[in-house]
Amino acid sequence: MNIHICVGSTCHINGSYDIMQLLKDAISEKNLEEQIQLSTAFCLGRCTDGVSVKVDDDIICGISKANFADFFETHVLSRI
Repeated sequence: MNIHICVGSTCHINGSYDIMQLLKDAISEKNLEEQIQLSTAFCLGRCTDGVSVKVDDDIICGISKANFADFFETHVLSRI
């Protein structure tokens, strides 16, 4: 699985680096390092929708610390 986190200006301001750290921690806790390739993207084109994350070919917007656990369960763990 490939996960790209937008680090463009708007996503950066909205906390994309916090989401990156949460993803790193969650991947490590679940021992998924061999199954998930985590990287950054400059812009995913959804600048008005909050932090954007691309999971394989799907773009999920509005990721925050508050909804991260639901995002990870729904869009990452359910696909592994």
